[in-house]
Amino acid sequence: KNMQEFIVDETSIKVGSELVWPWIAIEPEKGQILAQSMSQERNMFVAEHFLSGIVHDYGIHHVSTDGGTWYPMACRFLKLKHHVHSLWEKSLIERKMQYLKDRTESFDDYFPCQREKCELNHIKNWLRLFVCMHNKERINA
Repeated sequence: KNMQEFIVDETSIKVGSELVWPWIAIEPEKGQILAQSMSQERNMFVAEHFLSGIVHDYGIHHVSTDGGTWYPMACRFLKLKHHVHSLWEKSLIERKMQYLKDRTESFDDYFPCQREKCELNHIKNWLRLFVCMHNKERINA
């Protein structure tokens, strides 16, 4: 597979009374989700950790992101070429993130977190299942 780049973004969702950030990386050709992660913070260290996992699994590629200030530093640290999304890249990742957000709107209503200091394992498991089902759909499309 001759992948040209990773398109990366994060978004906030509400779980219980807290905001958490799902991080997603896609490849532009088929729209497959290459990697996903969930964090309770959004900063350069979380971005670097997420990107290093993608590089470990798929090798070094260019990284396309939005204007988040944490991305250029994380890419520089990992020696990855970084650029801000083109309109096409932005539409691809924003559609994917909206699809994810549409599926998570019910968390607060139907899956409220009852634990104090929750480690979000139930949400992380759901996100892994979501990615698996999404990619299976993309392969069969």
